[in-house]
Amino acid sequence: MTDPFASPGAKTPPKPFTVTEGRREVRSFVLRQGRFTEAQQRAFDQQWPRFGLDYLGQPRDFDAAFGRAAPLVMEIGFGNGQALRFAAQQDPSRNYIGLEVHAPGVGRLLNALAEDSADNVRLYHHDAVEVLMHEVADGGLDEVRIYFPDPWHKKRHNKRRLVQPAFAQLLARKLRIGGRLHCATDWQDYAEQMWDVLDATPGLHNSAGPRGQVPRPPWRPQTHFETRGQKLGHGVWDLLYERG
Repeated sequence: MTDPFASPGAKTPPKPFTVTEGRREVRSFVLRQGRFTEAQQRAFDQQWPRFGLDYLGQPRDFDAAFGRAAPLVMEIGFGNGQALRFAAQQDPSRNYIGLEVHAPGVGRLLNALAEDSADNVRLYHHDAVEVLMHEVADGGLDEVRIYFPDPWHKKRHNKRRLVQPAFAQLLARKLRIGGRLHCATDWQDYAEQMWDVLDATPGLHNSAGPRGQVPRPPWRPQTHFETRGQKLGHGVWDLLYERG
């Protein structure tokens, strides 16, 4: 099967365009801005140089970006940043990269990281596929986390879901041998699709067995919405895979 996310070789990737949010330009290929507060604007103005990674479209030395060599964890679509902030606080021995296209969420987390003086976190405000393809070396990640991605619950929109075969192949290539992929969703239909895709991806092995799930691991905090949903009888599925 041809991998549409195969390494691009000598081909030069397209340069990103910019979108203006308040007074600062932030690179992004996906326009999902929402309401941008003054506090979030100040976060971009003041904290981006410290915590932000501008997309360059070429392999990046993450050890240099963090000023140290440490296991590298990437969270794709970190939302408001609650899980990423929690992880960085609980395990400062690892380096964390967050990717999010929603500018208010990035601004909110920038403020939180400044409050924490979190030297082990760096953020992209950019498309995850392009970052993975062009800036992350094959085998360069120790772990990838994807928590509650947009379920695109209408059947005609299922094709827009993030976890698709080609994307799973890309993730497997970027994980080191023995690395881990952790996905969580509160939509059973999406969990079923994740099993269909990930269980069939060469190199990924479900730690709980085929179509298996695990209890919420201690490194993923329970969100307010998750707690409320469980009280209403909603399920949550945590899927854990290892790169073989």
